[in-house]
Amino acid sequence: MSNESMQGDAQIDRVLKIKRCAAVVKGGRRFSFAALVVVGDGRGKAGYGYGKANEVPPSVAKAQKAAGRTMIRVPIVNGTIPHEVSGHYGAAHVLLTPASPGTGIIAGQAVRSVCEALGIQDILTKSFRSNNPTVLIKATFDALSKLRTREDVERLRGVNLS
Repeated sequence: MSNESMQGDAQIDRVLKIKRCAAVVKGGRRFSFAALVVVGDGRGKAGYGYGKANEVPPSVAKAQKAAGRTMIRVPIVNGTIPHEVSGHYGAAHVLLTPASPGTGIIAGQAVRSVCEALGIQDILTKSFRSNNPTVLIKATFDALSKLRTREDVERLRGVNLS
């Protein structure tokens, strides 16, 4: 196996939420479970997934598989993000701001898990309106997908920004 695939196996998995749903049937209640998972490699790649099953372990496995399919690459500069960015999804609004070295991850549980999975060490975040972890994660990924490095912007615009 190549070195890249060996390193790719070391993934950071965070189970954020497990919900139990009950369906009332003739014999009583039938329970099902839904899991929200964030998966990352700690080097700028992360994804999230949502899985549903009749037991907890299969729902987590389904969520991890779905997270692998939604992976995005995020530019990280000196342990933080290149510039301030905001993301929206539904009622959730998330603001991500770069921080100086030594600040740490200043974030709530949902946004923190995404930052840790990406390998970001210093970042300031603020979430507005909704505190639902599912929509907060989707808003965070919306914000992260908007990030561009200085080199990307120079290449896209065809100008020199220095």
